[in-house]
Amino acid sequence: MKKFRFTVLLLVALMAAGSLAAQEMESRIKALEGVVEVKPLPAGEFKEKYEVMLRQPLDWKHPEAGKFQQRVVVMHAGDDRPTMLITQGYSAGFALREHYREEISRLFNTNMVFVEHRYFDRSMPENPDWDHLTAENSAHDLHAIKTLFAQLYPSKWIASGISKGGTTTMLYATFYPGDVDIYVPYVGPVCTSREDKRFNPFLREVSTPEKRAVVEEFQKELLRRKDRLMPLFEKYCTDHNLSFRIPLREVFDYCVLEYSFSLWQWGTDPAVQPALTASDEEMADFLIKAVDPDYFSIGTANASFFVQAAKELGYYPYDLTPFKGLIELKSAKDYLRKIFVPEELRRVKFDKTLYKKMRKYLKNNDPKMLLIYGEDDPWTAPGAGWAASGKEQMRYFVDPAGSHRARILTLPDEQKYLAIALLHQWLNL
Repeated sequence: MKKFRFTVLLLVALMAAGSLAAQEMESRIKALEGVVEVKPLPAGEFKEKYEVMLRQPLDWKHPEAGKFQQRVVVMHAGDDRPTMLITQGYSAGFALREHYREEISRLFNTNMVFVEHRYFDRSMPENPDWDHLTAENSAHDLHAIKTLFAQLYPSKWIASGISKGGTTTMLYATFYPGDVDIYVPYVGPVCTSREDKRFNPFLREVSTPEKRAVVEEFQKELLRRKDRLMPLFEKYCTDHNLSFRIPLREVFDYCVLEYSFSLWQWGTDPAVQPALTASDEEMADFLIKAVDPDYFSIGTANASFFVQAAKELGYYPYDLTPFKGLIELKSAKDYLRKIFVPEELRRVKFDKTLYKKMRKYLKNNDPKMLLIYGEDDPWTAPGAGWAASGKEQMRYFVDPAGSHRARILTLPDEQKYLAIALLHQWLNL
C-alpha cells in the first residue's frame, strides 16, 4: 500500500514538474523583445508547442513605415537540441496541426521555429503596402527571428523550407551568409524572369514519351469537349462563389494548360486519368479535382505570392503550341499580371536584381547546404543544382522520377544515407 502511494505521489510530482517547465518556457518566450502573444498548442511529438505573434518593422530600411505582427510557431524538443528555422514561403496554418513535424527535426530531434511569411494569413499587415513585400525584407524578418530565438536555443541551427520556402532558404543565405550553420532548401526554384524560359523545354522531355503523349491527349480531349463541359465547369464556380478577372471560358483553358504542369509537379501517374471515352461528368470532375478553378480566382489565399512572382521571384509560362486549333486563347503571355495581380500593380516590371544577387552568392560561396530536387518536378528546371558543381560542402541530390514531394527520405538509399551522414557530421552529433 505504501509503495502504491509513493508511486502515485511520484507521478503527481513529475506531472507538476512538467507543468512548471512548460510555464517556464512560455514565460521565456513572452519575455523576448517584440512578442505580443503566446498561445500554447497540442504538442504531438514535441514537449511543448506555441503559436507566437511578434512585432516586426514593415520596412527594415525605413522603420518609420510602421510595424506589423508576424506569426511564428515554436516547437520545443529541448534547450540543448539543434533548432530548425523553417523559412516558410506561405501561411503557417498547417504547422499548427498537433502532429506536424519536418523530417530533419524527426531524424535529429530538433526544435522547430516555423516562420510564417510576411503578407500571408495572420502575418498580413493592416492596409498592406505592396512595396514592403520584398525578398530582402523577408530575409531581415528571418534574421531577426533567428537572433531572437537563439537566446533560447544556443545550439546549432538549420534553415530549411519547401518549394517557395526552399527559395526563401536560399534568399536568407544570400542576404545573411553564415547566419545559421546549415541550409536545406527543398525543391526551390531560382527563376530568371516572370515567365522563365527553362520550363517548357523541361516539360517537353519530362518522364517518358509515352506518358507525355497520354497527358497531352487527355488535355486535347478536354478542349474538344469544351462546349459540353462548360455548364459543369460554370456550375462548380457558381456553387463555390468564385469570381475571376478574365472570362470563364478563358479560365477553363488555363485549367487545361495548368493540368500537365500540376500532374508532373505532384507526381500523379497519368494512368489515373479517365479514359478518353469517359462521360462528360467524369472528365469535368477529374479536371476540377486536379486543377481547382479557385487557383485562378480573385481572393485566392496565395495572392501575395503572385505579387512576389510578378515583381521579383518569377514563375513559369504556358505553351499553347500543342493545342493550336483547339484552344480559344490567342496568347498566355504575361498571364500573371492579367489574372493574379491587383489592378494597382498591373504595370509593375520584373526586377532581375534579386535573381542576379542569388546566383552570385550561390556560385561564389560554399555553405553547408543540401539541395534536394525531384527529377520529374517542373520546378527542377530553374533549380539551383548547378551551384553545387565543384563545391566541397554544398551538395545536390535528385530523387529519380521524383516530384515536388522529393525529400531526403524519398532519395535512393545511397543518397539518403549520405545526406543524413552529412547532417549528422555538421551537427556534431
